[in-house]
Amino acid sequence: MAQPGADSVANVRELGNTTFPRLLLRHASDRSERAALREKDLGIWQTVSWRELHAEVELIAAGLASQGFKRGQHLALIGEHRPRLYAAMIAAQALGGIPVPLYQDAAAQEIVFVFENAEIEFAIVEDQEQVDKLLEVRESYPGLTRIVYDDPRGLRSYDERELMPYEDLVKEGRGLLRSHPGFVKEEIARGSPDDVAAMFYTSGTTGRPKGVTHTHRNLISMSTVASRMEGLGEADEILAYLPMAWIGQNIFSYSQWLVNGFTVNCPESQETVSSDMREIGPTYYFAPPRVLEALLTQVTIRMEDAAAIKRWLFQYFMGVARDVGGRLLDGDASVGAFERFKYWLGNYVIYAPLRNVLGMNRVRVAYTAGEAIGPDLFVFYRSLGINLKQLYGSTETAVFVCVQPDGQVRADTVGPPIDGVELKVSDAGEVLIRSPGLLRDYYKNPEATAEVKDAEGWYHTGDAGYLDKEGHLKIIDRAKDVGKLAGGQLFAPKYIENKLKFFPFIKEAVAFGAGKDRVMAFLNIDMEACGNWAERRNIAYAGYVDLAAREEIRGLMRECVEKVNADLAADPMMSASQVHRFFVLHKELDAELTRTRKVRRGFIAQKYAPLVEALYSDRKEQFIETQVRFEDGRVGSVSATLRVEQAKVFAPEAAQKAAA
Repeated sequence: MAQPGADSVANVRELGNTTFPRLLLRHASDRSERAALREKDLGIWQTVSWRELHAEVELIAAGLASQGFKRGQHLALIGEHRPRLYAAMIAAQALGGIPVPLYQDAAAQEIVFVFENAEIEFAIVEDQEQVDKLLEVRESYPGLTRIVYDDPRGLRSYDERELMPYEDLVKEGRGLLRSHPGFVKEEIARGSPDDVAAMFYTSGTTGRPKGVTHTHRNLISMSTVASRMEGLGEADEILAYLPMAWIGQNIFSYSQWLVNGFTVNCPESQETVSSDMREIGPTYYFAPPRVLEALLTQVTIRMEDAAAIKRWLFQYFMGVARDVGGRLLDGDASVGAFERFKYWLGNYVIYAPLRNVLGMNRVRVAYTAGEAIGPDLFVFYRSLGINLKQLYGSTETAVFVCVQPDGQVRADTVGPPIDGVELKVSDAGEVLIRSPGLLRDYYKNPEATAEVKDAEGWYHTGDAGYLDKEGHLKIIDRAKDVGKLAGGQLFAPKYIENKLKFFPFIKEAVAFGAGKDRVMAFLNIDMEACGNWAERRNIAYAGYVDLAAREEIRGLMRECVEKVNADLAADPMMSASQVHRFFVLHKELDAELTRTRKVRRGFIAQKYAPLVEALYSDRKEQFIETQVRFEDGRVGSVSATLRVEQAKVFAPEAAQKAAA
């Protein structure tokens, strides 16, 4: 068990002995003219200083108070990253309110429960799309009485009494502050570090979403510990591009932002994230594995289209990078002079230009989390000289539980517990945590709270893992998903899926095998990567269904699976988990995944039961018809006859040669 001393836990708790609005007051005083936020609008970066942000927060807070917003109430926030939404979040906290950020792409029927559960009366949203959604929510939940919108485009003819332009809210706030200039500062002074600072709703894949409540102390203490570990400060820059409703992005671009006073940059849109990142050149970066996979896919496609000499140079120097790049990052003195020279040359020719294309030339610290990352994908980025590290945590733990320290970065662990965190593994193999960052509770759900927090304060993560001899945590899979094959061998589906998804041609994978004699899988092609591959070979196709069914694509998938099998065969723990048969699915998995793109394994097994049955039978093909929802909201169906693909499996002694 990894366990800190009592003094360590107390010290970490003391680091959180403030509130977010008080941190804003400190920054407005200490670094008033430095950039707090930047937003790209119509191609031009607009800067908001800490002084300007403080003034904006006071106006919004006073405006909300004028509208009747009270201490302890919830405020819904919906939209892309925008300075006014950041200001609104602090303003709610300044009044003792609780911001509830929601996913901007969630449908009205998805969020009605949240409004009912949290009894939300006030909402601040970005634009017409979100206004339309909340007007639809209000039909089911009339308790929503005030909707403030930032962008007025398209809303001129709306006359609903619940609507209020942002400018009108600010005008009301200005009026209150004229008569009571110290109102907001007095409200901030009333706040306590142990007040609830924010509530984040889980994805609700096993039932209704649960509201995870975190205090100011929870979030600030763990953000401070992690910031000190990485030496973060006011000179750092971050690009905020993932949903504000996801606690991971909220920790990096809100909690750590207010702890350190660095600059948060808001991209113009999701479509401009890549170009905006190149312009900003963040020094601190976070990306879940799916984002890193997508970036690698783009790189692979570009290199396949490059001239032969460029492809050769890329392959050669990436081989050099895989050998020594990570070791150089870790300060390994055993790297020889000639190897260093080759890496220096590779940096000039390949690595630096590639980092520049990715917008990562200035990245000093990069994290990945949210789900397990494939070792090959992890090594690829570190080999380029990007200090990518894994961390482990969850919504309930304020994200930071384990972090890989510099010089101790490995592909197969998530690092040791950070300062103040106690960690142990139960007899059943489940990871248990005690931390100053643990959730206060699940909102209005004491039964669910009792299920995950025991009487001694241990949080039951639901993850299976173990501590290695160096004190680093290894996560195998979700505890409920780890099982055994019929022969008693370990079966960890996520481990297999991550290996499959390393290939740019495979977007999603689902492995089956618990209680069975063999492992089978479903694969989703990556439309962009496979489409590019097909076009370069003059293979015609009419769309996703047609491309996925092409014999050449199925052969490409088989090659990927067999490479994974060779790798698995070389691992004594996983050699029995090689994929024997698989389907290339006729549609992309979408509703079958959580909002954070995690596989809903039980749901998929049930929905595609005929396909699973076919894999474990002697059938060579199976007809399937599936209901789908199109982008315009229409519901239809797609059908296809899928062929069962047989993959080669390897004996352990032959694995090393096959993998090579």
